[in-house]
Order: sequence, then structure tokens, then C-alpha cells
Amino acid sequence: MARILSVDIFMVDLPPMVRRTDAIQSFDSQQTPFVQITDSDGVTGLGYSYTIGQGGSAVMALLRDDLIDQLIGQDAEEIGRIWRDLLFSVHATAVGAISSLALAAIDIALWDLRCKRANLPLYKMLGGAKNSVAMYTTEGGWLHIDTADLVADALAAQAKGFSGSKVKIGRPHLAEDRARLQAVRDAVGPNYEIMVDANQSFNLAEAKRRAHMLEEFDIAWFEEPLPADDVAQHALLAAGTSIPVAVGESMYSVSQFKDYLACGGASVVQVDVARIGGITPWIKVAHLAEAHNIPVCPHFLMELHVSLVCAIPNAPWLEYIPQLDRLTNRGMKIKHGRAFANQEPGIGIDWDMEALSSACVKDLSARAQ
Repeated sequence: MARILSVDIFMVDLPPMVRRTDAIQSFDSQQTPFVQITDSDGVTGLGYSYTIGQGGSAVMALLRDDLIDQLIGQDAEEIGRIWRDLLFSVHATAVGAISSLALAAIDIALWDLRCKRANLPLYKMLGGAKNSVAMYTTEGGWLHIDTADLVADALAAQAKGFSGSKVKIGRPHLAEDRARLQAVRDAVGPNYEIMVDANQSFNLAEAKRRAHMLEEFDIAWFEEPLPADDVAQHALLAAGTSIPVAVGESMYSVSQFKDYLACGGASVVQVDVARIGGITPWIKVAHLAEAHNIPVCPHFLMELHVSLVCAIPNAPWLEYIPQLDRLTNRGMKIKHGRAFANQEPGIGIDWDMEALSSACVKDLSARAQ
């Protein structure tokens, strides 16, 4: 049995690869906390999480001051126990984004370590349901993009074999959203999926209006139409439209997903491995969704999520938003619009350790041993 010998934490601030805007925010930076765990046999696991723009230093403070010292001497194979013990040690700050993001970076590092010790890729360690998954792209659908460029990006993705494109909605008037969607649908035809994302910008009355409009275009799903903490209104909306309602990127516990699934408020589960607190709770949500016959289409972090969606049977799509190219030696394998799980032992990300070291934010690194 190998014990945890040391834990190193550091943070990288990544600028977005393209300008990213939606109905409520602009994606200015990706503050990315990392946790590296080394066991007594010298095997290391590297995990990470992220914030959009702000909050990364708060995640780092929680890791440094309250969490990483608890890992020293622990059996790294006891991931479930470690996750729960850490959660309850900072229970006064849970459920919430800061705690979940800190736990995620630790948990992902532990799974990376476990897979390396077992000489297995993550997707096989968790079930190995398939080795590839269809992709849809978000990268060309941001709210600021004009209609002609929106159409051009969708056509380019379709030509590459992608299964669909996501278009951000939430322009001031419904007619603006309709015109953008009409142009895309006319260009790509009826056999290409169009997803839409409102980023929690509507109230129930406006979400109903937009949902009625979306039915004209055979939309694959209506994502985050309402504030994510309003379960009851999502259930009301879902019951009154033929468009599937997608939620999950702004949820931070398994129980929140349980509430949505129990009342019919989610037709698509978009659980985010960083925001839910790591791989340990992510896989629980995925199995819970499967029990409700609901698909899982996770939010962001495609380089890690590709292994997770390939581990389960109920994940039809992976979201294409590349972000780690500057920090990796090679990117995720994509062929004919499908993403392929990495076959190497670990979580499936080939980190460029030199690039990580040179991009560290000054004065936020720490070590426990």
C-alpha cells in the first residue's frame, strides 16, 4: 500500500483561445488551480479545476489552508473516503463552488494516480462503455458573433463531421435570436443538431416565449433557460415545451441533480467534473441520470470529459471548447467529428510540465509533506 507522501498546488491563469461571451458574462480568463499528489512509490497524479475570470485565489487558499495537509499519509486508493472526509472537514463552506472546485482538483489527481498505478486509462477504469463520442461545437456560437460568422462556423463544423453546433441566445429581443437561428437552420439543413444556451438569463415568462420560438427550429435542447437554483420553474418549463431542457453546469452536489431528476426539471444533464467536486461525484450523477433514462452531456473541460463520457453508456455528445492546447504536448484526438478517449494510463491529458511551470501565478504555490 502506497501512502501519500507530498502534495503540491499551483495555479495557472489561461486566457481564452477566442473571445467568449454569453447573455450574462464574458469569459475573460480561466484561473486554473492544479494539485499534484506523489505517493511513497514515487507515482504522481495531477488534477485541476477552473474558474471563469475570478475566484481562483480563493480555491487556492482553501486548498493550502484547510485541505492538502489532511492528505499526507493517507492511502491514495481510498478515494471515496478521502473525498467525504475532506468535504465534511470544510462543511461550513459546502455546498458551494469554492469547496467543490478545491475538492475536484484533489479528487482528479487521486484518480490520475490510481489509473497510473493500475496501468489503465480513466475511461476503462470507470467502465469503458465506448472509446469515442460524437462532438458538437460551442466555440463558434458566442453571443457577440454576427450571423454570417455564426453560419460559417456551423457549416465548417458540419463539414468536419461534428453532430451539432450550440448557439448562445439572450439578445434583447426574441426576433434577434430567431433570425440567428433561422439562418443557421437554413444553412445546415434538418439533419444537423442545433443546441441553444441562455446562460440563466430569462425569467419563466420569457423562457416560455423563447421556448415556443425554439420549437420552430427543432432545437436539440434549451440550456440553462432560468437561474440554476430554481428547480420548480425548470420543471414547469420542461412540462410545457417539446424542447428538452438542459441543466447542470451550475450545480455543485449530487443532491441538486437528484432534485431536478425527481421532478422532471432536466431532460439533459450537463454535470461539470470541476464544479461537482471531481470524478467521484461526477460518476454518481451519471449513473443517477442513467437510472432516469436521461442523457449526460457535460459542460466544458472536453480534454477530461472525453474519458468520462466514454466510461458511461448514456453520453451521446461531448462539447467542443478547446482550452488546454498551450499546456499540453498533444491535444485530444478528434477524427470525423468524434473525440477519442486517450488509451494511456491516467486521466488522459498529456501535460507539458515545462509550460505549466512557466505559467504559474506568482506566490500562490504551496506544498504539504
